[in-house]
Amino acid sequence: MGIPTDKIAIIIPTIGRCDALRQMLESLSKQSYRPDQIVIVDENGEGEALAAEFPQLNILVTTLTRGSASAKRNLGMQCVSREIDLIGFMDDDIVLAPQALATMRDFWQASPPDLGGVSGNLMNHPARQLSRLKSLRLASQLALYDSRVGLVLRSGFHTQLGCVTENHFVQWLPSTAVVFRRQVLADNPFDEWYKDYSYLEDLDFSYSISRKWKLAVLADAQFWHYPSPIGRTSPYFFGKKEAINRCYFVRKFPELSLPLCCLALSIRALMSIFLGLTKFEGSYFKRAWGNAVGLVSVATQRKKRVA
Repeated sequence: MGIPTDKIAIIIPTIGRCDALRQMLESLSKQSYRPDQIVIVDENGEGEALAAEFPQLNILVTTLTRGSASAKRNLGMQCVSREIDLIGFMDDDIVLAPQALATMRDFWQASPPDLGGVSGNLMNHPARQLSRLKSLRLASQLALYDSRVGLVLRSGFHTQLGCVTENHFVQWLPSTAVVFRRQVLADNPFDEWYKDYSYLEDLDFSYSISRKWKLAVLADAQFWHYPSPIGRTSPYFFGKKEAINRCYFVRKFPELSLPLCCLALSIRALMSIFLGLTKFEGSYFKRAWGNAVGLVSVATQRKKRVA
């Protein structure tokens, strides 16, 4: 397998978030180690003007109109220079600490030969809701939640990675700020079934890699995520996609359990209702309703396939 060279390319899918993308490129320009190539995959060429603002960065802009995040990342991979064998994916609304990329590169230079990918350390991870409920032993027994970092449970639910204090080897990585071995990506493209708001496409992608390669989250590769309001979906639509996409993911891997997944999603919907009642916030009810509609959709589609 060999140790990769120290050249890194970064792929950034974007959708009209010019202010956020400018801030992200600014953080890349301030890296102690700058990426050797940046590929921006946008919707309508808006990245061209931004690229011109950063002549110190080697930026290539390509366009995919109405393409999903998965499709944009796959297209970006095709544009990376052949001599680069570390390829990263980063969201357009993150900010990297100045040493983040250098930390990733240095880890690769001392890595085991079966290392497939590394992630940065999200420093402003949202606070966990209903933490007392999630810490119950029953929650762990039903594969609903777990306090350990970066696991994929039998229900298909995954545990968080955010704000770690030491390096961890994990079973999945988010696509927010990651770097993979090019050899891995050649055999594992993003699944373009995930369209529209492509929730969980990074879980699907990285978990499939973790079955053959090691994945790690690096404590010193710090970054911050400031979610842009542009391109976000409604709580109802998110809840629906949450159920449909989670079940799709679980069905792909025989070691995961669809009944446990449906149980976890049902409990997730009940938790949203509880939060809506206690916080007087209607968005929680909309998410729960989306969960219910998504589960019904999954059950209906399953019956049609059986018939």
